[in-house]
Amino acid sequence: MNAFMSIPPAEAARLSASQIARARYEAQPSHWLAELELWFAPSAGKTRLIRRRHCGPLVVQRPFHPEKDGTCHVYLLHPPGGVAGGDQLNLSFHLAAEARALMTTPGATKFYRSEHGASTQSTRIDIGPGAVCEYLPQETIVFDGADAEIEVKVSLASNATYVGWDFVCLGRPAAHERFETGRISQRIEIAREGKPIWFERMALAGGSPLAQAAFALAGQPTWGTMVYAGAIAEDAAERVRAAIGDSGEGAFSVSQLEQAVVCRYLGPRVADGKSLFARAWDTLRTSCQGKAASAPRIWAT
Repeated sequence: MNAFMSIPPAEAARLSASQIARARYEAQPSHWLAELELWFAPSAGKTRLIRRRHCGPLVVQRPFHPEKDGTCHVYLLHPPGGVAGGDQLNLSFHLAAEARALMTTPGATKFYRSEHGASTQSTRIDIGPGAVCEYLPQETIVFDGADAEIEVKVSLASNATYVGWDFVCLGRPAAHERFETGRISQRIEIAREGKPIWFERMALAGGSPLAQAAFALAGQPTWGTMVYAGAIAEDAAERVRAAIGDSGEGAFSVSQLEQAVVCRYLGPRVADGKSLFARAWDTLRTSCQGKAASAPRIWAT
């Protein structure tokens, strides 16, 4: 029974609207548990979102099919707009054989100052044989004092393809707010048929010397990683370098591994990193999948 319902009816009748609103507010949980699980499968020449399950403030908009091959574009929505102390966001995506899906978000994910323990965002992606999953969310902003844990775990079938990127911005550089206190932990695991092909983990405390160290963040507030895991053209990395050219004020790199191409960005602005990664994505899509990138319409708004 919550705080409002426990008030005797006679007493509730004497309460003002503001008192009732306060009672309802105090009855709410101090943190959110939000879950979203999506299933995709091909049908009639298109990939369909065949099933969804959600709990709490995580939902999806109506799927789009802007590409000729029927790739399903889905926008992931978190109406509260931010993640506070103790909040948990769990996302799971399942792609059946030969399915093609692209997931993105309409805006940045914001981790606010934490007063009630760590805030977590966990993403699990299972990609079936011949399926292609592109997970391209907007940036994550970690406010000063936040305690953020971010994890992405991808499981690929033998000939499946995964393309994913993430951007992190520490503090609010435009407002001259630095990440002086708090903590961020980030972990990415990608496995094909149970065997790891990419693993990355980092942890940074607010105010750490690593933020200024030349071998780490070199004083830059934003970084990004993009991984393309799938069939790779022999000259994929060279094509990406040619497409990028001058990376501007930020630093960009690309490495070609046995089963993946990895791009990195470190610089002053997320927008610069997005522009570079968008070019890399288009180049890899064209050279490895034979089709140009199709940017989600919501990115232009």
